Amino acid sequence: METKVLHFLSLVLLSVFPLSPSFTPTDNYLISGGSTTNISLYNRVFISDSTKPGSSYLSVDRSIPLNNPNPSPNSPTLYHTARVFTGSSSYKFNIKKNGTHLVRFHFSPFAAQNYDLSTAKFSVLVKGSLILRDFRAKNTVVKELILNIDVGVLEIMFRPGGDKGFGFVNGIEVFSAPENFIVDAGARLISVTGDEESKNLSSQVLETIQRINVGGLLLTPFNDTLWRTWIPDDDFLVLKSAAKRVQTTHPPNYQEGGVTPEIAPDNVYMTAQEMNIDNATLNARFNITWRFPVGSAGVGHLVRLHFCDFVSVSLNQLYFDVYINKYSAYKDLDLSSLTFHVLSSPYYLDFVVDSDDSAIMEVSIGPSDMSNPLKINAILNGVEIMKLVNLEVSETWSEKRNIWILGGSVIGVVVLCLAILALVLVFKCKKKPRKPASAESVGWTPLRVYGGSSYSRMSEGTVNTSPGPNGYHGLRIPFADIQLGTNNFDKNLIIGSGGFGMVYKGVLKNNTKVAIKRGVPGSRQGLPEFQTEITILSRIRHHHLVSLVGYCEEQSEMILVYEYMDKGPLKSHLYGSKHPPLSWKQRLEICIGAARGIHYLHTGSAQGIIHRDIKSTNILLDENYVAKVADFGLSRSGPCLNETHVSTGVKGSFGYLDPEYFRRQQLTDKSDVYSFGVVLFEVLCARPAVDPLLTREQVNLAEWAMQWQRKGMLKKIVDPRLIGKIKPSSLKKFGETAEKCLAEYGVDRPTMGDVLWNLEYILQLQESGTSREAHEDSNITKIEQHVPSSSVRTEEEDVSGGSDITTSKVFSQLMTNEGR
Repeated sequence: METKVLHFLSLVLLSVFPLSPSFTPTDNYLISGGSTTNISLYNRVFISDSTKPGSSYLSVDRSIPLNNPNPSPNSPTLYHTARVFTGSSSYKFNIKKNGTHLVRFHFSPFAAQNYDLSTAKFSVLVKGSLILRDFRAKNTVVKELILNIDVGVLEIMFRPGGDKGFGFVNGIEVFSAPENFIVDAGARLISVTGDEESKNLSSQVLETIQRINVGGLLLTPFNDTLWRTWIPDDDFLVLKSAAKRVQTTHPPNYQEGGVTPEIAPDNVYMTAQEMNIDNATLNARFNITWRFPVGSAGVGHLVRLHFCDFVSVSLNQLYFDVYINKYSAYKDLDLSSLTFHVLSSPYYLDFVVDSDDSAIMEVSIGPSDMSNPLKINAILNGVEIMKLVNLEVSETWSEKRNIWILGGSVIGVVVLCLAILALVLVFKCKKKPRKPASAESVGWTPLRVYGGSSYSRMSEGTVNTSPGPNGYHGLRIPFADIQLGTNNFDKNLIIGSGGFGMVYKGVLKNNTKVAIKRGVPGSRQGLPEFQTEITILSRIRHHHLVSLVGYCEEQSEMILVYEYMDKGPLKSHLYGSKHPPLSWKQRLEICIGAARGIHYLHTGSAQGIIHRDIKSTNILLDENYVAKVADFGLSRSGPCLNETHVSTGVKGSFGYLDPEYFRRQQLTDKSDVYSFGVVLFEVLCARPAVDPLLTREQVNLAEWAMQWQRKGMLKKIVDPRLIGKIKPSSLKKFGETAEKCLAEYGVDRPTMGDVLWNLEYILQLQESGTSREAHEDSNITKIEQHVPSSSVRTEEEDVSGGSDITTSKVFSQLMTNEGR
């Protein structure tokens, strides 16, 4: 009964989201073999391959058309006719845009006249390479190839086997694939010798063997922008009771620079299999395993696994391991850290692995060592398996190529002579100024970073507004130096992971300790974040912002190098680790430091910078517990002087996201203020912003803490380790400040300057217990204006790098509306 209900729900999903937005390929040839009229299949028109002069794609034609005398009423019209090749015959297609293409052959045998197509035996050559050797089609089959086309004309040849042999085809598709459909680097090579990186995948010819919609129903080309068929995974599950189907009614959250619907359709990412915990004992740990026949033993395959975490209710909740052919393929996979800190966001991983002796590809997922014991799980949404085709060049083709090489050599000599003559004439004329050479390409548009040098720091508290003499190149660090500094990315040096990739501890040649954040090699999914980080951090320096030491974009790598923060993220000192508890004074000083950094972002330049991802994991501590704001991958420039907001897609982290920004998609610096308000309660209560394991009313920290604050009973939820150690006046003012930060509307929230002053006053209350005369403020009632204590570093010192100014008069102009 449950299975029927799930199938019904899946059908409802398909009816609600039946089609993804159409993809329009640059090259798009759809050929119907042997037909005299055009034929429609899945809303696509296949053109007749008629032999009429000027209308045929057949360039070498030793063939006849054939009609099926008894076509099945349920079979597509495309399979009612065929082109039968009695001798070697070729189709030729003009290619408008070089790059990755999909080529599909439709074979559906039938018997007519003197031909039984099920007995046909023939070979197929593409670009002169043998793709199918001695091929037979006993039943209807579609052969799909993915290959790089770098010629102006694509020739596909059908060559019958033997003197009386023949071949056939019912339909041919040749069309352009989307950009980055197959990425050159980044696929993990899974082998007994270890985990390495496979390169140059886009130059390989791939044959699709399996395409699986895990946890869902059959998807036809109607539901796929690349007109693919995805089959259910039921028949491939080793133990069906270990898996549980799950689905969502919400479309995937596609992120800019991430996965597109062309990688896999929405319906693949909206269904999945997860661990069936319901049938297991408490804390049970087991794997879900699929076994896929691939037809060939010991042959290399590209295995593409699709994921979309719509089962979690908070970030960094789901950790699991992936295995292929019993080898560890990916350990401690945290999808939320790979998808720009957004749940329900599609992601895929590529692996290159050989099939075993049984010609089976085994894929398993299961809980990792980092899984929460009370919330273990693992998910999988889709699987694609593509065979790496070993190409053989046809002898006939080689002979043709040799003739062309000979002819080309003669022509080349003539052209060379003409070129020399032309050069002589050019040098007699006035020389024209040369265009500057283009920057070195690494798979994306190279960055233009301003100022700085690889191992030097800019002055504290500055914003560069003009290019430096070396552009971004001054911040480049050679990949070899980074490899050396991390012992070739030794896993023992991993100190964290995030949406961009793994973070390693390293040491540069000048003995500088650094944190090295490495994007997934070859992937462009983190490119916007990579560029944003460099653009922002190369322009600004501040005592409370993590400094960018340099970056690397060699060999399709995206690597960011920062100053090393010994104590790590603030979050690890509040809960979930063995660090000694922070005192209330330490917590206030950390909040003050973070507030200074954020305030500087908002006011340090004409438009300001909005961070968009303020949270406790992005506030780092140095060896002296000085707080510095980090991770600027989602940051945006603030509104211009005549604007009130920036209209942009919603980015951020669950639990910290400004609800007004979420509703209106209008970003202001008050969105950072809201997120910082959540951090304030996180610091006070020492618990996560979202904790799905708690009762319903406690799951969201901001909502729960605000309930106690409005009751005037905030002390009831204070970190137990702080009970009796916070002065009532300090706690009262802290609660009021956090409450104002979390106001529903941005206009009612304070500026970060106001928050900063209030936090410094709260620290004074804690240390002295005395109160100064308050003044009314448009944003926070009764905020005390005061001269900062000598124990707290003033903002002028940050901006100037050491100023004699000790009062706050100048600085206050930056914080009030009148001053700004």
